Amino acid sequence: MTPLNRSNSTAGRIPAGIWVLGFVSMLMDISSEMIHSLLPLFMLTTLGMSVFAIGLIEGLAESTALIVKVFSGTLSDYLGKRKGLAVFGYTLGALSKPLFAMAPSMGLVLTARLLDRLGKGIRGAPRDALVADLAPADVRGAAFGLRQSLDTVGAFVGPLLAVGLMLLWANDFRAVFWVAVIPGLMAVTLLVFGVREPERHEGLKRSNPIRRENLKRLGAPYWRVVGIGALFTLARFSEAFLVLRAQQGGIAVALVPLVMVAMNLIYAASAYPFGRLSDRMSHKKLLALGLVLLIAADLVLASSEHWSVVLAGVALWGVHMGVTQGLLATMVADTAPPDLRGTAYGFFNLLSGIAMLVASAVAGLLWDGLGASFTFYAGAAFSAIALLGLAWPLRL
Repeated sequence: MTPLNRSNSTAGRIPAGIWVLGFVSMLMDISSEMIHSLLPLFMLTTLGMSVFAIGLIEGLAESTALIVKVFSGTLSDYLGKRKGLAVFGYTLGALSKPLFAMAPSMGLVLTARLLDRLGKGIRGAPRDALVADLAPADVRGAAFGLRQSLDTVGAFVGPLLAVGLMLLWANDFRAVFWVAVIPGLMAVTLLVFGVREPERHEGLKRSNPIRRENLKRLGAPYWRVVGIGALFTLARFSEAFLVLRAQQGGIAVALVPLVMVAMNLIYAASAYPFGRLSDRMSHKKLLALGLVLLIAADLVLASSEHWSVVLAGVALWGVHMGVTQGLLATMVADTAPPDLRGTAYGFFNLLSGIAMLVASAVAGLLWDGLGASFTFYAGAAFSAIALLGLAWPLRL
């Protein structure tokens, strides 16, 4: 069988429900990234906020999303159902979008950001568990890579739309934010009518997933993956700092979101191939590759604010994301019992959420106090420490 035929065979074995979940993620990411690619500049220029305040809001928002996943994931295990919680989370995310357009101050922006990420937190673990439930074990890495790739297509289409509308409407942030409501509502509709949840396995009894005996079933390999995920999140602060770095180089405000377009285009292109590779290559080696790429990205971004250098750093950042994000999700699925996958994703993201809050707040403080270059050098240093941590004897 030729490599092309093997590729087609793998894609053909991925269930239709996972493709639909990928397109749902894509539409919601278009909606979210139309806002998020402009939000740091909106907060900095229109609302007059400090970079530390921006970093704190981003850290709180992203950590909220990750922390809430522990509760929604556990609830999905207890109920034996994933789709209903995913629908609720996507709906909450869609309904939060108008608040950004109406926000007159930091308070409503923070409220909208927290509600948006709350929706992400509610839907995240049940959706990932649903992908794991639907995917055959031997193509699970490819399935997660496919969903991540489609999700990331939305993450570069959204900023592209934002750039076009900002140019068309003379930098009218609020008008762009209103348009972002539309793809969010489309995502909810597609999920409601396009995904059928698999039947609960017979013989599985409903019990509290966070009872001591259930948590013991997660086992040491799973908790090692949780620790690695938190370490990776500490090494990689919010992507809002990529947008702010691009703005320092004198790029026109309307064109700054192109930085996120470039990052997510590369992320989307790399996530599925690396997902397929993870089905037959050492996970530990791929994780090490991801950290090497993150170190390189940080060093490049620290070296200069010129647009070409920033673009190169952002490209490396995108490959890092493509290598690591679907891989970590696959590793959780591989090490957790099927009936505890929601809980497993929840605890994984709980620790990652705490790490995200710390990383983004510290990055904001360093940026305000010592400058952008020092912030990225610090990120490279912590990534190097994380890389050394992978040298600890570990079976992955």
